[in-house]
Amino acid sequence: MNILYIHQYFKTPKEPGSTRSYWLAKELVKNGHSVTILTSSSIFESRIHNINIDGINVIYIRGAYGQNMSFYRRSMAFINFMLKVTRVVLKNNNIDLVIATSTPLTIGIPALIKKWFHKTPFIFEVRDVWPEAVVAIGAIKNRFVISFLYYLEKIIYKNSSAIIPLSSGMKKSIINRYHNLKMPIVTIPNIAEINQFEINKEKTQGGYLRSKIGFLPRFSILYAGTFGEVNGINYLINLAKETYKLDKTLVFILIGGGSLKKEVIKKAKEFEILNRNVFIFDSIPKEDIPVLYNEVSMGSSFVIPIKELWLNSANKFFDTLASGKPVLINYGGWQKKVIEENNVGYVLPIETNNESVFKFVEYTKNTDLVSVQQEKALILAKKEYSLEVAVEKYLKILNQINFENQLIK
Repeated sequence: MNILYIHQYFKTPKEPGSTRSYWLAKELVKNGHSVTILTSSSIFESRIHNINIDGINVIYIRGAYGQNMSFYRRSMAFINFMLKVTRVVLKNNNIDLVIATSTPLTIGIPALIKKWFHKTPFIFEVRDVWPEAVVAIGAIKNRFVISFLYYLEKIIYKNSSAIIPLSSGMKKSIINRYHNLKMPIVTIPNIAEINQFEINKEKTQGGYLRSKIGFLPRFSILYAGTFGEVNGINYLINLAKETYKLDKTLVFILIGGGSLKKEVIKKAKEFEILNRNVFIFDSIPKEDIPVLYNEVSMGSSFVIPIKELWLNSANKFFDTLASGKPVLINYGGWQKKVIEENNVGYVLPIETNNESVFKFVEYTKNTDLVSVQQEKALILAKKEYSLEVAVEKYLKILNQINFENQLIK
């Protein structure tokens, strides 16, 4: 099949960010499909830049986007990308299937128009409960805009040939809100890139971590992700402040960028813990992430206390499992259930107190438990979240859609 994969934030391992689309596209090419990625970039001078990356045809459409942009500017970037993609999609008549991956929700509009004009089926991949999440955090308050977005969500779902939510919580949300959907709804979570972590284990001698912070701590917790409004990094800094009082050998390492990064650094300075038990660095390419994960004791993921955000499928969660390390989170939902049922990490309360902080510090000293969780984390990653598992599910969906297309023809 000739597949057009629309992903506004497509990244390769040589860039910071999620590489899910890269690995899926690469595997689909290996299985005989032709894959073209439509994405955005601000680094090329031409309006449209075409390049082949590891067998994937990637079309970059000029357009700026960044987590440090305001919500309004990001919204304009979404709309601008949608309009440009729609023009490109309608000009291309050699497409058997479109895969549109959110966020934002508007990414589904070019796929929807392509179906209406050319009867091309599409798969909608749901990476976030959008607009549910942005409404819950108050980013959108206009009731007419909210009504329109929910209507658009419904139209996109109803016209898709399959819906792929990235978590069981997202799937449940979709089913609960739209009862009469007839198409397959298949959960395919973010990918634990196990092979990439195993390749990099030979490089893991503590040197990378030592070069970052200057020493090897007793216990280290890594946060590698966005410093945004919803990511709960202030919670992490408050936690670090309290653990520092009890145990100065427990260290937090933060890597990434985003709109709140300066604020986070300022707060760590005010608490007098920056470069003591909190170390903050810029984003690094995804291909360098495994070395750091392999050297720390634990990975982490945090969000602000809004239940809609508990449905997330954060890369941090899967990278941690892929590295064979326990996961630290501060929220409920499906990830809390996975951690507790499989004994692969630690769940902090939504609000910490002296007792909960003390219990967590004591947990970090339980080397036997942490060792068991490390083994279980890697087993779980291989069994449930490997690239092979994800590709197998995708291929089944593609084969079904292709079969249905042949019947129609």
